[in-house]
Amino acid sequence: MKNIKKIKITVNGKVKSIFDNYTVLDLVKNLNIPIKKVAIELNQQIIDKKKISKINLKKNDKIEIVHFIGGG
Repeated sequence: MKNIKKIKITVNGKVKSIFDNYTVLDLVKNLNIPIKKVAIELNQQIIDKKKISKINLKKNDKIEIVHFIGGG
């Protein structure tokens, strides 16, 4: 059986434990966040949503996810 390593990251100020091979897309799906209505910042850099399936998260990464809310 394969030993799957877990790492700790920070998502919107809260520490979260994830699998070592998680991508930003995996995280967004796991959190049930509609990708079209958010902006994602990784270590203080806004990332292109077209590339989130290729960006692997690393130990101590800091992610901020901001939801867009319409109103009038």
